[in-house]
Amino acid sequence: MRFINPKTDYAFKKIFGSDESKDILISFLNALVYDGKATIQDLEIINPNLPPQLQGLKDTYLDVKAKLANGTTVIIEMQVLNVQSFGKRVLFNAAKTYAFQLQSGEGYRMLKPVIALTITDFEMFEKRNRLISRFVYRETSDDFVYPDNDIELVFVELPKFAKELDELETITDRWIYFLKFARSLTSIPDNMNDSPELQRAFEIADRANLSPDELEALERREMFIYDQQGAVALGREEGREEGRQQGLEEGREEGREEGREEGREEGREEEKREIARKLLPQFDDEAISNITELSLEAVRTLRNSSNNE
Repeated sequence: MRFINPKTDYAFKKIFGSDESKDILISFLNALVYDGKATIQDLEIINPNLPPQLQGLKDTYLDVKAKLANGTTVIIEMQVLNVQSFGKRVLFNAAKTYAFQLQSGEGYRMLKPVIALTITDFEMFEKRNRLISRFVYRETSDDFVYPDNDIELVFVELPKFAKELDELETITDRWIYFLKFARSLTSIPDNMNDSPELQRAFEIADRANLSPDELEALERREMFIYDQQGAVALGREEGREEGRQQGLEEGREEGREEGREEGREEGREEEKREIARKLLPQFDDEAISNITELSLEAVRTLRNSSNNE
């Protein structure tokens, strides 16, 4: 058996967000959000796209979105690329989902909690050792939890999961192992046979059950992600090196802290421009602006320069 990579958005949506995925998603959310407890008994998988509703507000495209039986909305995103301002995007999506529950004339009492579950294929919080992190609103001096704490952010950082197959103990361990390693497995491990939902996830992920068109779409998506990972990594490394050299050079010439700071700032800007140049063939101007935090005008200038070369 060969399995598709659950970390790509195409495969993730097929496994967890399709019409046949309800029981799979319930088990998955209970494992990652509720520590393996059977808290969720029922849910409805709904359209994950959030239209703007307000002029000028960004569209939001999530991987999976579900409404629990108690009215709580869970939005789920599998993120492979570590792009700039990703943390802000997570918060934006959660706040937008929360605010846009209300229809015209409805009171705030109609608002229901929102849980934003984000799985990353990179370390989101490099100074923390915890695999799963949860964030809610708290008072800073004595850790008092805000009474109407309706927005919760849950992060699962796959690189921090270090257990081997024979060390898996809980359903949480098994689901995270599935996400991280299914692509490299050739059969369903024996110690995952006790979960019918996991078995069903493996069946959906089995490449033998996909049509040629689905396999082609998946392979194109995987190749695209690998290309972007390489482009972003190369652009950042080149930008950092140029920034260091420029900062040192200006610091030596001027001998002042102001000069060194200007050099560092210019280096940071050049790093952004280098990343943008690498992404020009694959992304439109607005997407590159969001990734690099360059202005749209700056991205368009880079594109025009590239087209004229």
